Amino acid sequence: MAAMSTDETPHCCAPTRPDAPPEQAPRPVAAASGRPRFGGLVALPGGTFRMGTDDPDGFPADGEGPVREVTVAPFRISATTVTNAQFAAFVRETGFRTDAERYGWSFVFHLLVPPALRRSGTPVAGPAPWWLGIAGASWQAPEGPGSDVSRRSNHPVVHVSYDDAVAYCGWAGVRLPTEAEWEYAARGGLEAARFPWGEELTPRGQHRCNVWQGTFPTRNTEEDGYLGTAPVKSFRPNAFGLYNVSGNVWEWCADWFTVDRAQLPDHDPIGPAEGTTRVIKGGSYLCHDSYCNRYRVGARSNNTPDSSTGNMGFRVAADPA
Repeated sequence: MAAMSTDETPHCCAPTRPDAPPEQAPRPVAAASGRPRFGGLVALPGGTFRMGTDDPDGFPADGEGPVREVTVAPFRISATTVTNAQFAAFVRETGFRTDAERYGWSFVFHLLVPPALRRSGTPVAGPAPWWLGIAGASWQAPEGPGSDVSRRSNHPVVHVSYDDAVAYCGWAGVRLPTEAEWEYAARGGLEAARFPWGEELTPRGQHRCNVWQGTFPTRNTEEDGYLGTAPVKSFRPNAFGLYNVSGNVWEWCADWFTVDRAQLPDHDPIGPAEGTTRVIKGGSYLCHDSYCNRYRVGARSNNTPDSSTGNMGFRVAADPA
């Protein structure tokens, strides 16, 4: 593979795929039935909340602020991200091939790559050299050839692009949440809190999410118990019953990304009508305050719809039953 690159804005440990889409026929996806195939949806009443943040530790260039009042209608959202087991059911029934499988490679964090593959991986040029482009890395082989998810059925599926997530939703009779829905749900009813549980990252010394501890990107002390992904129900849920909305994996949202959110409506905003990248929320197991503290609820980032990495997944939403 040729040297891979990202733009100069760090996407919080989620690099952008640089090559052109492979020339292949459209991927068939079974039509959704009237009844969602996805269980575990939490019904939320909607309402008005303060979206975004003016956190002094934040990233104004990401469009985190200014804070504004936004109203969302009632909706349902999954308590967890989609798991490997759930995505495997979709693949078994439809024969779906993800973008990572079609391209033949995906991005893997360097410490997760076996030493033999590390030598053959292609480093990312630019601000994120800790990513390696690994041939054969996909949702079924998260660290490349020789790895599998047989013991990670309850971990979040990763190496899925936005387009892959939308295809899954079409089969399962659900959809991706909007950014406003995602943030309303992740806040769990707390007003303007930094995290889903409050202001402190580790209240009373307790870890509440799967992020990086130690010196990024070379040494993770794993004080929270994990180097890579954690099971989707790790740590306690927020007040709405949602798990791991901070850390673990970035989560795709439905919206096209823009930093000018003042132009969007205050009721059920869904981002601009078009764009080049989609919103991702929540941060991941690679986030650390020395580099990327976007595991705060009001933080946000973005990536191209065909990009995939070992730290991006998704949860699903639906309209009221």
